[in-house]
Amino acid sequence: MELGWLLWGTAVLLLLHVLMELSPAVNFALRIGFYCVLCLVSSALAAAACLLVNGGRTVKNMRIIKAVVKTFKYFFGLRFEVKGLENFEVEGPAIIVSNHQSILDMMGLMEVLPDNCVQVGKKELMYAGTVGLIIYLGGVIFINRKSTSSAKMVMSEVAKTMVSDNVKVWVYPEGTRNCTGDLLPFKKGAFHLAVQAQVPVIPVVYSSFTTFYNPKTNLFTSGKIKVEILPPIETKGLTSDDVTDLTDRCFHIMRETLFRLSGHPS
Repeated sequence: MELGWLLWGTAVLLLLHVLMELSPAVNFALRIGFYCVLCLVSSALAAAACLLVNGGRTVKNMRIIKAVVKTFKYFFGLRFEVKGLENFEVEGPAIIVSNHQSILDMMGLMEVLPDNCVQVGKKELMYAGTVGLIIYLGGVIFINRKSTSSAKMVMSEVAKTMVSDNVKVWVYPEGTRNCTGDLLPFKKGAFHLAVQAQVPVIPVVYSSFTTFYNPKTNLFTSGKIKVEILPPIETKGLTSDDVTDLTDRCFHIMRETLFRLSGHPS
């Protein structure tokens, strides 16, 4: 009986392997499916560890989450080349802004996430099963993107908390995923927040995933991701009148860096 199950299991694995080799769509679906299952299972285990070690919702849990997620790259054959980590070493709080490409961004985020740093995420993530639980425990700040007034109120509170608790806040200024190899126009919320709190903006740029990951073409293979943390941009003395210029400055610096890291002409 056990031999029969072993033979059937081997046959199924061989069939899946053949299908993955022959069909990019099957390969993509299986790899994404495995990634989702890995996220759900790992989140459940990490949540238990967070509750045992720190007792509840706190940014300290990000150390546990980071340690777990940093193992994911080995399952998918991803390599990270990181430059500029010293630019995170600023005294006091800061706003970190980075490009947002896909559901794989979590791996890139945790590869370089500094201590005492929380992320801003959409409210819908709270309902993503164990993933929603673990990011809640990690102190992620949820905003309702459908309500501008609600989002502004949350960001105003974030500015106060950031200074009083001495934490860094990570924001995706594009506002949504964008796997085109370019940047979407930046929303100004993160930059209003930086000016309001008079804290520096630290841009982080990840090279384009398009060489190894593209949902439109069912591409999902192994690959290398270059990450560059750029020098902080000071906001002391700036006012709300300077937010547009600050946003444009960050956009152009990050876009040029994205093209350089990705080997694309600007």
